[in-house]
Amino acid sequence: MKILIVNGPNLNLLGKREPQIYGNQTFESYFEELKLATSADLSYFQSNMEGELVDCMQLSDHDGIILNAGAFTHTSIALRDCIASIAIPVIEVHISNITAREEFRHTSFISPVAVGVIFGFGLKSYELAVRYFEINKR
Repeated sequence: MKILIVNGPNLNLLGKREPQIYGNQTFESYFEELKLATSADLSYFQSNMEGELVDCMQLSDHDGIILNAGAFTHTSIALRDCIASIAIPVIEVHISNITAREEFRHTSFISPVAVGVIFGFGLKSYELAVRYFEINKR
């Protein structure tokens, strides 16, 4: 099973950015741990640019995509339309509990076209999404 993790804007700053919300670990170090915890073939892509995220998902040949669109979750019709247009199932993830934060974070354009949404479990949210794909192999 091939799974692609796609992270959006500012997630390259994990470990430095607002550690009280996002923790102290970089995503790269977490990704190495996650690869050891699964038999799935994991790939990772991060960009601060919306179009690059769309291109990455459109060109993917993976069995599943785990997407943390960051702030684009609440603004991007382009990402929503991309997910609706591809055959690969997408799980939306967030590190923090977005419903316990600012009101503008409560609306997701991604959720209606995603297989599911996992948020609020820190970096473990990604592992939970990987487990979903492992259990529900196509």
